[in-house]
Amino acid sequence: MFSYLRSIKERDPAARHYLQIILFYPGVKAVFWYRVANFLYTKLKLKLLGEFIMFMVRTIHGIEIHPAARIGKRLFIDHGSGVVIGETTVIGDDCTIYQGATLGGTGKERCKRHPTLGNNVMVGAGARILGNITIGDNVKIGANAVVLDDVEEGKTVVGIKGRTL
Repeated sequence: MFSYLRSIKERDPAARHYLQIILFYPGVKAVFWYRVANFLYTKLKLKLLGEFIMFMVRTIHGIEIHPAARIGKRLFIDHGSGVVIGETTVIGDDCTIYQGATLGGTGKERCKRHPTLGNNVMVGAGARILGNITIGDNVKIGANAVVLDDVEEGKTVVGIKGRTL
């Protein structure tokens, strides 16, 4: 837990101390409750309870994370209102997601239909990453970019439809 709080303090210049992060960062609360809901949903097969917990998170904080999503260590959701993380999404370690970003599907198929993010990926405000695509390690997705194709490691993506720089 301490390494998680320390990683947030390093990434957010507005974070003054750990108590502030614990008390006032909705993304931290959402990730905490996601961990509880994910355990209930995947390990104990209490799917309805896991979904209820995440419904409450969405209602209170405006952050929607499906309890079946797979999220690595130290995810930081900054200014989290409007963030959506779909059911088959996979997120690596040390990723940062800003407000209004969507990691979503493009259809109604019942297979892997959401994106996979590598480690140390930054997803800008309002970005849309859609479909069963892979975003490599150390990628930066610009604000309001729409990403529909795989992105190689270390690239930056901007625009609608997203293009790499």
